Amino acid sequence: MATDNPDIATVERFIPAPPERIFDVLADPSRHAEIDGSGTVRTSPGGSQRLKLGSKFGMNMKLGVSYSMQNTVVEFEENRRIAWQPRPGLPVLRRLVGGRIWRYELEPSDNGTLVRESWDITQEVFPRGVRGMRSRTIEAMTKTLERLEQVVTAAG
Repeated sequence: MATDNPDIATVERFIPAPPERIFDVLADPSRHAEIDGSGTVRTSPGGSQRLKLGSKFGMNMKLGVSYSMQNTVVEFEENRRIAWQPRPGLPVLRRLVGGRIWRYELEPSDNGTLVRESWDITQEVFPRGVRGMRSRTIEAMTKTLERLEQVVTAAG
């Protein structure tokens, strides 16, 4: 899915696994550190849970310094689409950053699933402040999908 919008970056990968197996990993925040290609995701303080539309979950992160994000699932279609919107754990920071959307879309086929990950900053508080992270984010998303494939194919 190509987009001409500079505020949405997308990567795709065909993964030889059924969408249900892939979605099970994406819909459990305790598994996100396993697949994170950026190296910033640490732990989900809420532990294992099955996400659904409106679910809220925390994430401990580290990018130089440790910080936390509070995420809300804003899109959800079982085994097809899940997206969450992180905001800083500290309310004072919410006026400065947050609002991007991490989205995963799954398209099943006979031999596996096309997985599309998007970084959507159209709702970011200050999109200009994070646009410069686009190329690094694309690299991290590419690694995330590689890791996601490793996790779900090892399980099957």
